[in-house]
Amino acid sequence: MHPNSHNTTAIYALVGFLLCAVSAFSQKIGYVSSDAIKSKYEPYLMAEQRLNQMVQDWKSELAQYQADIDGAELEIRKNRLIWTDVEKEQYQRELDQKKKKRDDLARQVFEPGGKYDQEAEQLMKGIWEKIYLGIQQVAAAEGYDIVWDKSTDPLVYVNARYDLTVKVMKALGINADSLEKKQNQVIETDPRNKQVRETRSRSGRRRSTSRPEPSETPEVEPAPRGTITPPGLPPDVPVQSHNPADSSRTKEEIPR
Repeated sequence: MHPNSHNTTAIYALVGFLLCAVSAFSQKIGYVSSDAIKSKYEPYLMAEQRLNQMVQDWKSELAQYQADIDGAELEIRKNRLIWTDVEKEQYQRELDQKKKKRDDLARQVFEPGGKYDQEAEQLMKGIWEKIYLGIQQVAAAEGYDIVWDKSTDPLVYVNARYDLTVKVMKALGINADSLEKKQNQVIETDPRNKQVRETRSRSGRRRSTSRPEPSETPEVEPAPRGTITPPGLPPDVPVQSHNPADSSRTKEEIPR
């Protein structure tokens, strides 16, 4: 391979990176907190309550199995010296069966893809679709290209001006007055937003002071009717009016 080919490849890679960076900076990015939305969304709370009740029922069933196991183990320890080998084997088989039922239930319910995951998906799927639809509607209305979920991917610093959580909650019919008030306070106290407001204020003052004042044109009183103002003569210089009757004198009236 020619040595210059490496340089060419590097240049192409650098140009591609710069183009991607410019494209990324030109996009409008916002974010939401799905945890905040879920905590106020009534359908989600109802589904979560139902799922928690299922979990409690499964745990109660497992606890009953464990209680039976504990009782069987205690019975074996108490009678191991007086039972025959046949009796010991019989009680041990019963104990093993109880443990197997307990372990099978725990595995069927709580292992990945088990009953818990299946029930959670069935209950939450429609709710998540509604939440995502609300996010898409707000993003389209506000002109956002990317919406980040800070609940799953937290960021070190995020300007609250780009937080769409309140708007999404309102789109879903959630009362978000208290959260909106808190968000406005965060926006007002953010040093970054203060700096932007001060910069805009200074720019506005500079534009207002640089505007030229309208020039005042002196008012000119119109000349009286019958008055002739020669070209170039100021209008305030009196000019004798020309009366046609003055030229009617005959030659006889003019002294010789």
